[in-house]
Amino acid sequence: MEETNYTFEFGDYGETTGVRIHTSGSDVLQYKNISKGTAFTEQERQKLHLCGYLPPRVKSLEDQVISSLKVIDEKESDLERFVYIRSLYDRNVTLAHAVIASDISRFLSIIYTPTVGLACQHYSSMFRRANGIHLYPGNIDQAEEILKRYSDRDIRVAVVTDNQGILGIGDQGAGGIAICLGKLMLYTQGAGIAPWHCLPISLDVGTDNKALLDDVTYLGWRKPRLKGEDYLDFIKKFARAFKAVFPKALCQWEDFSKQNAFTIRDVYLNDLISFNDDIQGTGAVALAGILAAMKIKKEKLVDQVFLINGAGAGGIGIAEQIETELIEEGLDGIEARKRIFTMDSKGVVTTDRTLEPYKEKFAKNPLSLAWLSSPGDNTLINVIKNEKVTVLIGTSGQPGTFTREVVLAVAANTDQPVILPLSNPTTKAEALPQDVYDWTDGKALVATGSPFAPVTHGGKQIRVGQMNNAFIFPGVGLGILASGALEVLPTFFSAAAHAVAESVTEENLKDGILFPPVDEFRKVSLKVARFVGAESIRGGVSSNCAYSRYQHNNDLERLNTLIEKMCWNPEYLPII
Repeated sequence: MEETNYTFEFGDYGETTGVRIHTSGSDVLQYKNISKGTAFTEQERQKLHLCGYLPPRVKSLEDQVISSLKVIDEKESDLERFVYIRSLYDRNVTLAHAVIASDISRFLSIIYTPTVGLACQHYSSMFRRANGIHLYPGNIDQAEEILKRYSDRDIRVAVVTDNQGILGIGDQGAGGIAICLGKLMLYTQGAGIAPWHCLPISLDVGTDNKALLDDVTYLGWRKPRLKGEDYLDFIKKFARAFKAVFPKALCQWEDFSKQNAFTIRDVYLNDLISFNDDIQGTGAVALAGILAAMKIKKEKLVDQVFLINGAGAGGIGIAEQIETELIEEGLDGIEARKRIFTMDSKGVVTTDRTLEPYKEKFAKNPLSLAWLSSPGDNTLINVIKNEKVTVLIGTSGQPGTFTREVVLAVAANTDQPVILPLSNPTTKAEALPQDVYDWTDGKALVATGSPFAPVTHGGKQIRVGQMNNAFIFPGVGLGILASGALEVLPTFFSAAAHAVAESVTEENLKDGILFPPVDEFRKVSLKVARFVGAESIRGGVSSNCAYSRYQHNNDLERLNTLIEKMCWNPEYLPII
């Protein structure tokens, strides 16, 4: 690997304790991971020969945050705020994360859903500075060399996308790397994984988005997407290079489309420490909301009937996670699947159709559906009425699908229907929370995939729980790293779901709220990490908490210490 002009010092628990700087003068200000900008002290300015390169006043980090927030407040749109935060990140990662942490509830929707979708669409015109790694057919054979040259050495988490299935807006070509950037900022905010341990990677295999191919400003590989063996060979070359360079790092697959998402997850399940957030993270966060609903309803999961409207990667991921939990509660696989229905644009997924392989597991034999005598009967309302659906989940991206008639049909099957319109961004939600409350006289238990304003019922404002993957993946990642997990088990996501459900207070449950507030993001993430790390130890895949030099008889005690110590907070590091 090439030399850099600074090196981090690490403690016994893998935490960053300081930075050793090997350069001086204005060069110091060019490195985003170590720059303090106007917060360099007088002593540091003398030591690093910064005198004259900065204005005389020494600001505290708190003062810098106040100044940055003032600039952000003057911006006219969230996209402009996104651009400012990213530019700040490119200059000073500590300050950028301190700004975000100052009001995580506000900034989560700017650095991630829904604003990041706009950032993907405007990526080429907004490009200012390189971030992460771009691999494409012209350089994939040099992937190992490219990864070795990356400036940050101790990579612990990479978010990797092929840019095809972005946030309900589909194929965004090279712009998909903005999703990776956003997710990694959440790894830092939620799980305290320092920015210099994070790597965004775009696997640019082309695009089938005609608007991008026709756009003269487009920065990606201007070819139709690779398919078939050419595509799989590209992925294979990447996976081989990633494992060779970062054998202990977690690889999070992100926004791969439908069948590719499942194929890649399953092929590299044992070769890499990896998972797919769109499948497994979505499944876990949906299960968390359902578990919280069961606490409110005082009912068992095995007594519910589930309908997932939208049989893409997220929808099938939810079905898989519900099945896993039903089996944990005593059902066998066949009985569990009988209670789970999936729908796509053609209706309930049935075995008499030609299906993509990932849909087959939950496909129903049409002969077992007595009410389905003709194709015209295969409608959302008929499934709900005839199969007595009690939990309705939307992952279709089709706004308004959950009409008054649909919601009331679920309410006829149970006193407290669970209605989860999860499609995002907000404009694609299957129903508006206020409508669902009004139609059911406040009896429905509702959570959404995007942020919504509180609903009003009975003269009281009630917060709408957001079923955000951000409650899951950062803690899963930290739990994997802290425990030294050598593979990612499906039960990690069940553990994560239970951790999130247990984070909902009794007061919130009394109000029918299914998720903790976003400002408890860090607290929830650390709980998820503890649950996942414990499951890693229980499942026998832990490499004995690799980041600690100390030996303890109590693995769980050691794990919890590691999780606490490993977490980085946005504070300036001492210079050694």
